[in-house]
Amino acid sequence: MEILDGSPNQFLSRYVEWLITAVVLINCSAVILDSVPEIHAEHKEFFHELEFWSVMFFTVEYVLRIWSLGARHKPEDGGAWRGRKGYIFSPFGLVDFFATMPYYMHVFFPTLDLRILRVLRLLRILKLSKYNTALQDLWHAVYAERRAFGSAAFLLLISTVVSASLMHFAEGHEQPQAFGSIPHSIYWAIVTITAGYGNVEPVTKAGEIIALLTGFLGVCMAAIMTGIVASAFATQVSRKKHAYRAQLMRVLEDGEVSEAESDSLKRLQQQFRLSDHEVQAILDEYHKSKERNA
Repeated sequence: MEILDGSPNQFLSRYVEWLITAVVLINCSAVILDSVPEIHAEHKEFFHELEFWSVMFFTVEYVLRIWSLGARHKPEDGGAWRGRKGYIFSPFGLVDFFATMPYYMHVFFPTLDLRILRVLRLLRILKLSKYNTALQDLWHAVYAERRAFGSAAFLLLISTVVSASLMHFAEGHEQPQAFGSIPHSIYWAIVTITAGYGNVEPVTKAGEIIALLTGFLGVCMAAIMTGIVASAFATQVSRKKHAYRAQLMRVLEDGEVSEAESDSLKRLQQQFRLSDHEVQAILDEYHKSKERNA
């Protein structure tokens, strides 16, 4: 469980992460290349063989994770099946399941559209989020600022509806195919707010003014969302530094750092994506705090 779960206590876990990452990248690259008709016609057998052994690899990994995670909880805390059930229905467990499902679906249902299966196979790239904290940081940042995001989304909804309604009344008679109804105009408003250009040129002065205001509104909304994400990421980095500092204090509490503790700190540094400069700053701050207390 510790090897597959990336425990700092297991040096083999790093090599397992590299192996799984390599297999995922090779597999996704093969799926992309296999979509090119010329390459598929020439290397069809190779891609089929690679897919088979990749599925076997992911299946073994999935089964081992289910089996090993039974050790996560003691019998009095729910036993083995609590850990296994928690993994199976977790986001990472579902990603691991869908990494193997397309192959077996094609085996049992050979008439399925291969394009759908190819898209499902590309979902394997989500397995990399388990070993890179970028997506996890983004999720935690968004969740921590969910109220701010909710407020921004509400403002975005109001802006979209108002812009679409104004554009419908200004351009509805002139361009009925694009602004003949408010739902049609909502599509234009969403594209204009998010991309800056709605792919439809207004033909009236009122429409031009509304389009300019809608584009400016999109810039403002982008600035608001960017500010929220930046603030949330800064808070997330601060939390990681505090967590690393707490672990560092526990390690230095007895005045000695064993090899296992040093490896644990290095793995935690990699997991939190802290630079050597940041770690040194935390260490200096700890020593200064200790001297002041002395």
